[in-house]
Amino acid sequence: MTLLLGALTIGLILSLLALGIYISYRVFGIADITVDGSITLGAAICAVLLIKHVNPLFATLAGFGGGLVAGAVTGVLHTKFNINSLLAGILVMTGLYSVNLHVMGKSNVPLLGADSSTKWAERLGHSWFRAPEVNVMGWLVGARDLAMLLIVISLIVAACLVLYWFFRTELGTAMRASGDNPQMIRALGVNVQRYCIMGLALSNGLVALAGGLLAQYQGFADAQMGIGMVVWGLASVIIGESLTGSRSLGLAIYGAVAGSVLFRLLVAIALRWGLNPNDLKLVTALFVFAALVLPQLLQRRKRAATLAKPQSQS
Repeated sequence: MTLLLGALTIGLILSLLALGIYISYRVFGIADITVDGSITLGAAICAVLLIKHVNPLFATLAGFGGGLVAGAVTGVLHTKFNINSLLAGILVMTGLYSVNLHVMGKSNVPLLGADSSTKWAERLGHSWFRAPEVNVMGWLVGARDLAMLLIVISLIVAACLVLYWFFRTELGTAMRASGDNPQMIRALGVNVQRYCIMGLALSNGLVALAGGLLAQYQGFADAQMGIGMVVWGLASVIIGESLTGSRSLGLAIYGAVAGSVLFRLLVAIALRWGLNPNDLKLVTALFVFAALVLPQLLQRRKRAATLAKPQSQS
């Protein structure tokens, strides 16, 4: 049960990563590689501030701010300097590796003695449940783990509601429209480049927020923790779309969260069954491949069945 709670918590934390990928990939059609660097940047800023005894809430928000800046830089390179979006992301991601090392001062920053959201969850767990362990459906789980899961669920629900509200405001609607049909929006006199920069900034801000929370949950920030995270986010978005069968705003946000949680559970089950951790990235790539190909195969099969049906009736 502890493994399940841990997988659910990490899956929910990384759903912020999936939501950020959704904004860049689905709203603006950009596969933003900056993600691999911005998630580490958020973790690095948060960790360094925590060991300097900064309030965990402010440290996490500072990580979010770092992600906003990283995404804005990618957007400026893409729009103002006419650099291909993929290359712009690669440039910023590469530069962020050195930036992250400078921020941390070393390749790994442990949070053993720092006051973090995990310590808050531990204190809340003892306050709520009055015991170090809690019986959940016949399984004994740590009060801290259960409290942390409840806190993360509340945070993700709030983030989804705010994101849904934002994309239904005038600014958010214009941002979505500039990604769907930039020619029409440009003809209306709207600055499409500005919305692209804002969108990439928001995307990487959410990714960095996920990095800050992940560092606090795992108890460390590491310079290598962002490797392959863009694939994780893409997999979550694609799996979520396969689950919901729709790209409407509300279902897309829900699907990104559900896809992240499901993907993390699949990884946890695979590790539980003895998967070599060295093969984890390969398995992740195979999951993404399956999520991309299976819906297309199902649609082709459905079309073939639809075309064959009138012939059989005749």
